Amino acid sequence: MSSSNEQEKYRLPEDEIVKQRLDKLTRLREEEGYDPFLHQKWDKKHDLAYVLNKFSHLEPDQGEEDSEIVTAGRVMTFRKHGKASFVTLEDENDRLQLYFQFNAMGENNYNFVKKWVDTGDIIGVKGHPFRTRRGELTLFVTECTLLSKALRPLPEKWHGLKDVETRYRQRYVDLIANSDVREVFRKRTKIIQTFRRVLDDHGTLEVETPTLSVLAGGANARPFKTFHNALGVDMYLRIATELYLKRLIVGMFGRVYEIGKNFRNEGIDLMHNPEFTAMEVYWAYANYEDMMDLTEEIIVACADAIGERKVDYQGTLLDLTPPFKRATMLDLVKEHCDVDFSSITSDHEARKIAEGAGLEVEGHESRFILLAEMFEEFVEDKLIQPTFVLGHPTEISPLAKRDPENPDYTNRFELFINGSEIANAFSELNDPLDQRSRFEDQLKKKEMGDEEAHAFDEDYINSLEYGLPPTGGLGIGIDRLVMFLTNSRSIRDVILFPTMKPKI
Repeated sequence: MSSSNEQEKYRLPEDEIVKQRLDKLTRLREEEGYDPFLHQKWDKKHDLAYVLNKFSHLEPDQGEEDSEIVTAGRVMTFRKHGKASFVTLEDENDRLQLYFQFNAMGENNYNFVKKWVDTGDIIGVKGHPFRTRRGELTLFVTECTLLSKALRPLPEKWHGLKDVETRYRQRYVDLIANSDVREVFRKRTKIIQTFRRVLDDHGTLEVETPTLSVLAGGANARPFKTFHNALGVDMYLRIATELYLKRLIVGMFGRVYEIGKNFRNEGIDLMHNPEFTAMEVYWAYANYEDMMDLTEEIIVACADAIGERKVDYQGTLLDLTPPFKRATMLDLVKEHCDVDFSSITSDHEARKIAEGAGLEVEGHESRFILLAEMFEEFVEDKLIQPTFVLGHPTEISPLAKRDPENPDYTNRFELFINGSEIANAFSELNDPLDQRSRFEDQLKKKEMGDEEAHAFDEDYINSLEYGLPPTGGLGIGIDRLVMFLTNSRSIRDVILFPTMKPKI
């Protein structure tokens, strides 16, 4: 294929470096009869970690010529000299210096590497380890094979790509350039593995429920809507897994959980991405207090799995040592706003007090709604250390069981860390008559224009009529937890391919 055809294919004739590399690829094929993309499998016998650990004992100027290493990786730097050259090779986890020497490799192999290999290329090498006089463990290369040609150059200052747009849009470049980003996602995997280990140890069955359904329930959120051509119906991406999982408890599964994607058609900021990962778990014959204990156990196990329980998050020390603080929403609003909602008996009085505190009031909110809004506006960002917030109003908790001592409130909690909600749980409402009434209230709000009001799910009520045992349920936002445990500033830093507005 000619150079001009390659350039047309990649549509980057204006990029001089890419043009040069396309031209080099063409000449490599024509002059050498070598196509790096058609090379047979390279048997990578050793990763760089093996070399670094196995031969860490070598002293300066000492080598082991009888120990052949066969490895591969990406060329990150290439310092070409006359009859000796140095390469920095990097694989998934580590970095190692390579030493190319004319006499050791032979004229043909050495000149081939020097002429045709560039930074960013993938190479396979054979050689033996030694330590240089300056003390750097190095591989003395006797054979080098070009396995894949990089047509685009590495980012300038490949060791620290900083442009946020490029990092998120082209995560593959970010992962090449920033080894610490790769480490964040390795830790994310360990965290999710820890979730599974803890839940499995408790005899909890991992299941999968629909991502696409005719109703979006389980939370108050605006869903993504689509149309199914064959069925001729509107369908929605799920906003939560809750209602399907509780149907399974009705169906005689004692303990179930799911880790998966949820979708909410809402804004994007440091703490929100329209597509996010959550874990939900439901245990028959448990309540919200059991879920608090489970939440602590999971979070502490995750912290232990990747580091320590005291975490430096963006300059703030978070102490994840249990037990976490527990406080009611009423008490926290009283503490931070000096307003005692437990003594307020009318909605009108609550609206006057809320307005006086600086809250924007529409004029029809109940005192329970205003309590929740006061908490959200003036208290949430004060909850830096892990805090279980208890006693949510029934009006904002359509799926939670009422507190028998005060039916205006529920047996529910939210866990806040660094001012953000991490977990939400409650003793599940299992009274089908009460559930129907609350769905009807939500339906009225939806008819009044509240796009986030909960959908009326008749089949879910039907399932409750078969009998849902007393059940405790919990949901944890995995992305946010990973943020805090890895000291990542934005949720997009812990999602491999975050949602981005297309380039125009």
